[in-house]
Amino acid sequence: MSQTWAYLSNYLVYSAMGVYTLSFFAHAYETAWAVRTPESSDSTEGNLLTKTLDYKRTEKVARIATAFMILGFILLFAGVIARGVSAGRVPWGNMYEFSITGALAFSGAYLGALRKYDLRWLGLFVSISVLLTLGTAVAVLYRPSAPLVPALKSTWLVIHVSAAIISGGVFLLANVVAASYLYLENMESKGGRKEWAKRLPALEVLDQLSYRLVAFVFPLWTFAVIAGAIWAESAWGRYWGWDPKETWAFITWVAYAAYLHARVTVGWRGKKAAWLCIFAGSTFLFNYIYINVWGTGKHTYSGL
Repeated sequence: MSQTWAYLSNYLVYSAMGVYTLSFFAHAYETAWAVRTPESSDSTEGNLLTKTLDYKRTEKVARIATAFMILGFILLFAGVIARGVSAGRVPWGNMYEFSITGALAFSGAYLGALRKYDLRWLGLFVSISVLLTLGTAVAVLYRPSAPLVPALKSTWLVIHVSAAIISGGVFLLANVVAASYLYLENMESKGGRKEWAKRLPALEVLDQLSYRLVAFVFPLWTFAVIAGAIWAESAWGRYWGWDPKETWAFITWVAYAAYLHARVTVGWRGKKAAWLCIFAGSTFLFNYIYINVWGTGKHTYSGL
């Protein structure tokens, strides 16, 4: 029975990858065909018509792209659940399971923010990022479904890891927004945005959105770090041991705390804030990738 659920999980993850691929192509089509370049000239004024953006003719494709993103999220969610059922536990026991759940959290953060903000322009970047994560998980990180190692058999696994994964998904979305800010700011400093980029939000909007995402999820990350310390005391008899993963989790906390502090008290905005946000996100990714795969200590549960 567990083997059946494991196969089902694999099929659902593969299906989600296929649907995310369709979402990526739909978003790419939307962006490419939104730019209209008239060939004729105005006969009364004698001036060449300028390039314009006409998203009305790609509106249907944009809706289809978002629908594919939602369907991919549903399939991936089902795949994560099936993986957990196959092992008789929560599906966070190795890097493969962390990765597929992280991709789920990232796309879920995007879809959640999409309900309030016009972020459909990010769909192209979100879909390709999710595909790269899932592709790496399937091709490199995959491990058969198996029971947890003894140290992970705790209710704190659900509390600590779920908070960390959700936080990571929102942090990474904030980083994508911050990177978009830097790219567009550089484009504007060289004479103005290109035609395809004129639909994207103003720099002030991106700056504020990145800050709101970090401010929203930072308390959850704080809780994840505290929950991890409580779990460590229960499992190993000490709250903090400066294990590499613990250390980098704390560094990430300090980096995002510095970002929030710089904005609120020092008044950092724009490029400096965006670079600090990306730096904080890079510490999270370093912890997630390097420490999990090549690091040493009590938190090496990658399964590789």
